Amino acid sequence: MRPLGIVGWVLIVLGAVVLALGGVSYIKERESAQVGPIKVATERRGFIPPVAGIAAVALGIVLVVADRRGRRT
Repeated sequence: MRPLGIVGWVLIVLGAVVLALGGVSYIKERESAQVGPIKVATERRGFIPPVAGIAAVALGIVLVVADRRGRRT
């Protein structure tokens, strides 16, 4: 299997996980500062919607099909 097919399968699996979970939320720590005994941190919350999972699965299928067609010639 060539790299194009591997990337396609990875996208299919990750997209399916996002769909199965109904989206994935994440927290990313942006900045933190400590002033004496007090620590202040800001966080940014994000969400990967199920639509992104659908797009990843579709793109993965396209890449796998393109990889298989490339091998035939």
